Amino acid sequence: MTAKNKHLKVTEQSSNYDHLEKMSVRRILLNINREDQTVSHAVKNAIPAIETLVKAVLPKMKNGGRLFYLGAGTSGRLGIVDASECPPTFGVSHGLVNGLIAGGDKAIRKAVEFAEDDPMQGWRDLQAHRVSRKDAVIGIAASGTTPYVTGALKLCNNKGILTGCITCNPGSPLALEARYPVVVVTGPEFVTGSTRMKAGTAQKLILNMISTSLMIHLGRVQGNRMVDMQLSNNKLIERGTRMIMNSLGVPQETAFRLLEKYGSVRKAVSAKEKTKKRAPH
Repeated sequence: MTAKNKHLKVTEQSSNYDHLEKMSVRRILLNINREDQTVSHAVKNAIPAIETLVKAVLPKMKNGGRLFYLGAGTSGRLGIVDASECPPTFGVSHGLVNGLIAGGDKAIRKAVEFAEDDPMQGWRDLQAHRVSRKDAVIGIAASGTTPYVTGALKLCNNKGILTGCITCNPGSPLALEARYPVVVVTGPEFVTGSTRMKAGTAQKLILNMISTSLMIHLGRVQGNRMVDMQLSNNKLIERGTRMIMNSLGVPQETAFRLLEKYGSVRKAVSAKEKTKKRAPH
């Protein structure tokens, strides 16, 4: 065991269950579900750290900075999912929240052997996006030992770039390297070491919390509605039409025409309200 791996990896501890191959399908499902129920409590315990991280990232983004997620395998894919959903959900540019994965885009679908083991590649990938002190970088690694992630965060710290992390192992190199660490202890996996399960679920929940809270405080939500969402399919057009109907108290046809004319719920509602204010009494 190398020096950097001497800390206890909770995620690698033996499962609380054994002889899985002898379980019925129903018993497997019930036991997985039993384990999954512990995840939300683990995330709740991490909320103070998540809050601290969000409050550190928010001023960067308000001043024109970007957010980068950096990970390998499942962790990298989860970062990419969260980043890719920000533009259609909140109407922000595709470059505002970025997900980078060890091995590049081809690793999204198929694992790239040893891609996560290069401690310099994460930094090179960030440099390709011209990362700077204006930005924030969040490393994601259940194990907290992934060289692709820890190496990048170390160089970010050296360059004065804000760093955070999401990991499931306390005392890990990643948790110690990040300036704003989030450590969510999900315990042993149902299948020993399979961190795509509870650890991955916890990471997904935390990413939802980070991006959603940031977008709300960046003004991308009004009331409880995604007023800047991209109208990229019929479902979203119907949702946008209902939002305008509810906000303005107008019939469906009128709401649809306003949405069609202005291209977003926010612009349609704002234009109609301005028209009302100018109308003579």
